[in-house]
Amino acid sequence: MLAHAPPSAFYRRYRSDGAISASYDPVQTSPPCEHARMIQPIHATLLGIVEGLTEFLPVSSTGHLILVSHLLHLEGDAINTFDIVIQGGALGAVLGLYRDRVLAMWNGLWGYDAPGRKLLTQLVVSFLPAAIVGVLLHKLIQQRLFQIWPVTAALAVGGLVMVIVDRWFRARGALRSQTLNDVTFSQAFMIGLAQCLSLWPGTSRSMVTIVAGMILGLPATVAAEYSFLLALPTLGAATVFDALSEGHALLQQMSVVSVVCGFVAATVVAILAIRGFVRFLTHRGLAIFGWYRIALAAAMWWIAPHV
Repeated sequence: MLAHAPPSAFYRRYRSDGAISASYDPVQTSPPCEHARMIQPIHATLLGIVEGLTEFLPVSSTGHLILVSHLLHLEGDAINTFDIVIQGGALGAVLGLYRDRVLAMWNGLWGYDAPGRKLLTQLVVSFLPAAIVGVLLHKLIQQRLFQIWPVTAALAVGGLVMVIVDRWFRARGALRSQTLNDVTFSQAFMIGLAQCLSLWPGTSRSMVTIVAGMILGLPATVAAEYSFLLALPTLGAATVFDALSEGHALLQQMSVVSVVCGFVAATVVAILAIRGFVRFLTHRGLAIFGWYRIALAAAMWWIAPHV
């Protein structure tokens, strides 16, 4: 059973949602064979699709990548290193879709755009709490939380929270029209505190930041847009960290074709997922994603003892 596996039997890596993910290797006594370390183009494409689809939806990219990597029997350093590629693809999607906002923040950095400077400062305020807590607690998280049952619990609890918040949000009725320019610094700080919860694997950075924004009074679409932009420093920091620590091994463990396939798949699917998610939120809300998380947790609870 995965729940009783020792921590050393898990390959560990930081994910962009602030959590630490792991792929289980039931035989840790000897290193995986060479072919197991290589990521083929088809696998790279599948992992890129999973990353692009789940990174910005409130369903936990960490949990899905754990499951897909395990089903494909992909473990070890290659998976850790491949995060650089697919995280970069997800970053590219946000930079492309929100290039006007990014340009405004760039101009604001040099004093040419006041709203852009305000948004940039707010994103930094939101980013810092999870960054600080993550540095302080990463060893404890490694030791205690990146097993199948903590991930399953996070999926289930997060799903239940989303269903409850969605019903409460609908019961409140229509909110006054707001945009990103109306987000306050106190709301930005509270969203940043909520993002600390995503350090628990399987919680989902997108879920906690969107739900926190809605509870604080933001329309769902505005909360989602702020969450997407908050991915820039969060995902960017994780990608830079991975690149500095493991980037030298990237092309040693996979071909250029695999790198391109993974990056392109993550970028294209992330663009489609963001666009579709915003439209879906406008008409349907969050509940369906909450029920999906609960169903996925139930499936993991049933399957895990037999793996």
